[in-house]
Amino acid sequence: MNATTETTTKPLVELREAGKRYGNIIALRDVSLKVGAGEVMCVLGDNGAGKSTLIKIIAGLHQHDDGVFEIEGAPVKLGSPREALNHGIATVYQDLAVAPLMPVWRNFFLGSEITKGWGPFKRLDVAFMKRTAKQELLDMGIDLRDVEQPIGTLSGGERQCVAIARAVYFGAKVLILDEPTAALGVKQSGVVLKYIIQARDRGLGVIFITHNPHHAYPVGNRFLLLKRGQNIGYHEKSDITLEELTGLMAGGAELEQLVHELRDSGADVSEVRAVRDDIEQDGTAGVGRVSVTEVVDLRDLEEDER
Repeated sequence: MNATTETTTKPLVELREAGKRYGNIIALRDVSLKVGAGEVMCVLGDNGAGKSTLIKIIAGLHQHDDGVFEIEGAPVKLGSPREALNHGIATVYQDLAVAPLMPVWRNFFLGSEITKGWGPFKRLDVAFMKRTAKQELLDMGIDLRDVEQPIGTLSGGERQCVAIARAVYFGAKVLILDEPTAALGVKQSGVVLKYIIQARDRGLGVIFITHNPHHAYPVGNRFLLLKRGQNIGYHEKSDITLEELTGLMAGGAELEQLVHELRDSGADVSEVRAVRDDIEQDGTAGVGRVSVTEVVDLRDLEEDER
C-alpha cells in the first residue's frame, strides 16, 4: 500500500488528548496522534519529552489516565504488552532483547518456537524455522549468507531489521520503533530507514520515535513534537519543511525570544545570535551534526524502493 493512499477506514491506532500521571508528576498531557495502514507517524523530542511514556501506553506497559486510546476505532485500556500484541501492536526497543551468541533463526523465533511431533516426541522444527527466517529476512531485503551465524555478528542496523522482520512475520499491524537509529552511524541509519519504508509499503502503521528530524522527515507522513510531556507541534508532511521541523526541534523560536529579552536588558546578544544562525543554516543545535549528503541519500533510498 502506498503511504499517500487515501483511506476511509479507522486509524490503526489513535490517541486523543491522552494524559499520564505518576503521583504528582505529569508525564504526559493532552497528547494526540494517529497512524493508519501504510503510514509513518514520527514522534520527536529530546530526553524527558515524554516519548517513553507515550510508547509505554501504546505498548501496554502503562495505562493512560486521561483522554482516549483507540485501536481500529474501538476504545481500549491495554493491560499488558501481550494484550498489545494480540491487537497487532509490536514494539522494537532501542536496547534489543537478543541472545548475541545464538543464531539468527533462533532469535527470530525466540519465545515463539515452532515444534513438530506429539507428546514425548515433540521437538523443534529447525528446518522450518531456518527456512522461514531466511525467507522473511529476504523479503525485507536482508540477504544473509547463513541464518546459523550468531546474531551478535550482525551490524546494529541489521539486528534492528531482524527485529522488524520478526514483528511483521508474527502479525504486527502497528510497529513502534524506539530510537532505532540513535546509536548507529550514517550508513547503518540509512539501512534502518530503508526497512521502515519497506514496512510502511507493506501496509503496516509505523510509529517512529526519534530525536533527529533528519531521520524522521524522509520517511514520515506526519510529525508530533513533544516537550516536557506536552504537544508543541503536530504537522502533516505537506505543511512543514525539513528546515522548519529542525528549527522547532532545536528550539529556534525560544532562542529568538531569548535574543529579544537579552537585548531589552542591555546584554550582548552576539553569541546567542551565532547559535540561532547555526540552527537556521544547518540545524546542528540539539540534534547532532548531519551532512547534506546524509539527507539526500535517505531520499534516494525511498526512491529506490518505488
